[in-house]
Amino acid sequence: MYFLSAEWQRDLTLARREVLDDLAEFKRRARVTIDVVFDGRADSFFPDGATYRGVRVFYARAGSDADSRIKEIVDTARERRTMYVITSDRALGDYVRRSGVRVVRCNDFRRRIDEVGMNKRADERDVKREEKVEGTDEWLRYFGVEPHE
Repeated sequence: MYFLSAEWQRDLTLARREVLDDLAEFKRRARVTIDVVFDGRADSFFPDGATYRGVRVFYARAGSDADSRIKEIVDTARERRTMYVITSDRALGDYVRRSGVRVVRCNDFRRRIDEVGMNKRADERDVKREEKVEGTDEWLRYFGVEPHE
């Protein structure tokens, strides 16, 4: 589970890209291996099994859900003692624990992200968005269009 804002529901590709960017940055800073499993159909930009900036991308199987795909990945893993599953879903957590995999709750993972400085990256991304808006207003004025407030 990841923390998605309401605006991301309108553009699933953008949502997934931002999640992948955050996970890739976390991977780089924490020096860990990361696989992510999304619910829903595979995205043409990030197909099932693809790697994006070092993060492997998987999706729920047709007619199934991400939890089932996570169980499948756990069941086929050779080395479970070094694996972690990030979830706050009790049933999934119980299943992977019984399989020898450690579980990290979503809020604990969010704190870990903050510990490695990811919150700074989010602040930088917000500043860039504000700069884009300011630049857009300047261009609108240049072409004689009054920007909407």
